Amino acid sequence: MLKAEDQVAILLHEGLQSSKGKTGLSLLRYSELPIVAVIDAQFAGQNLQEITGIASQAPIVASVEEAIAYQPTVLSIGIAPSGGALPDAWRQEIRQALQAGWSIVNGLHTPMSADRELANLLHENRWIWDVRREPEGLSVGTGAARKLNNRRVLTVGTDMSVGKMSASLELNKAAKARGMRSTFLATGQTGLMLGHDGVALDAVRVDFAAGAIEQLVLRHAEAEIVWVEGQGSLMNPASTATLPLLRGSQPTHLILVHRAGQTSIYNVPDVPIPPLPKVIQVYETVAAAGGAFAETKVCAIALNTHHLSLSEAKAAIEQAQAETGLPCTDVIRFGAEGLLEAIVS
Repeated sequence: MLKAEDQVAILLHEGLQSSKGKTGLSLLRYSELPIVAVIDAQFAGQNLQEITGIASQAPIVASVEEAIAYQPTVLSIGIAPSGGALPDAWRQEIRQALQAGWSIVNGLHTPMSADRELANLLHENRWIWDVRREPEGLSVGTGAARKLNNRRVLTVGTDMSVGKMSASLELNKAAKARGMRSTFLATGQTGLMLGHDGVALDAVRVDFAAGAIEQLVLRHAEAEIVWVEGQGSLMNPASTATLPLLRGSQPTHLILVHRAGQTSIYNVPDVPIPPLPKVIQVYETVAAAGGAFAETKVCAIALNTHHLSLSEAKAAIEQAQAETGLPCTDVIRFGAEGLLEAIVS
């Protein structure tokens, strides 16, 4: 739906410095379309790069009404409120965007395209894209991806929201820079909003989740290497996505993603995160399922050190390398070449 001539405004109220703005921040970092405005009343008028560390010159404005001056054609919803529902105040801003002639990219669980009130405000040749929709024609998984000859690299995590998508995107970029036939496969709304092929896994009925990933991987059988975006964590009691990703993609390699210093599940602090060697053992054991599937190794660690100083980050990376015996880096801060080398060699 998005076209090369589109210009994007991101709705990011209260999300510039919180985890609920993960989608919007990823759009700022990775979007190939121009971001012409960020809508966040909390930081209106301030410097976006100073707040986020992302190299973007987009202005921060307080409302959709103020963003109109920058001539966006699309409003992307970059925030994820608890439960995915649409607050009334945001709905009013979406109405204003539609009245101004913009299209809407909606990554929330609440669908908008079938909302008659919103649909009636659409201008000609404008659209509402509900990203979280189950694809048609799904079937159960069969393990067929294990017969492919390419490399299939799945990012797995010690928790949710630790940087699995960013690690996969950075590795894909590094592989392409080497001239490899490399593809990033999106499994969440953000990757789809960035224009990548994929499936919003949390919109798929659980019986068909592994099959949906299998279909996605088989579509890209000609790629030399595919980077499958990880979701959730086997350590998180709320997560249901990791096992279908393992079974559907039949990965040849795993990259473990961890937030430096985190010792328990973020939203369930009484659930500890085991030491990294134990986490690695769990993922490799589940991936192989006692020999039902091929042995698959965690071959590197992508460490999220965003919250640390440069010296602290380097120390954390050295500690993780010593603890696991595996290559480790923060791919955002220091690049992904070291982790890519662990895959291709």
